[in-house]
Amino acid sequence: MKTLSANLTKSLAVLALGWCAWAPVQAQTSLSRIAWLSPERIYNESKLAKLAGEKLQEEFKSREKAMQDMGLRLKTASEKLEKDLPTLAETDRVKRQRDMFELDKEYQRRQREFREDLNQRTNEERQAISEKATKIIKQMASVEGFDIVLQDAVWASPRIDITDKVLAALDKDK
Repeated sequence: MKTLSANLTKSLAVLALGWCAWAPVQAQTSLSRIAWLSPERIYNESKLAKLAGEKLQEEFKSREKAMQDMGLRLKTASEKLEKDLPTLAETDRVKRQRDMFELDKEYQRRQREFREDLNQRTNEERQAISEKATKIIKQMASVEGFDIVLQDAVWASPRIDITDKVLAALDKDK
């Protein structure tokens, strides 16, 4: 009886030790399902992104043309001032330099406003794309059983990259 009890205790100990050693392996084999996607590809390659780019280009075309015209006017005025500078009287020189300075200041202000407006609209369009992509990603994660979907990884295996699937779904959903 004593040996049976000792053997049983040893067997249970070995069994428990084996289970403890096997548990991490089991946990590793049933790891969470992970997916990864490239947000930059979504923003650059989807049909929605291309349509948004065309829309923004059309929306800002006239302002961009006005900025180019103003830049050309500034360049022409600068070259004319430089050419006329040796022959100008002091008062005329000061007046024209002040006018050049004001024109340059106005050009820089408009250029800054243009960039800010374009960036804001670009961010709005990206936000709309992001919301649609997020909805698709959540559906995909639910259907395919992903526990987490990552973006902006230093490196990700192509095996877990779902960017192409999301692009296809976005383009179909557009």
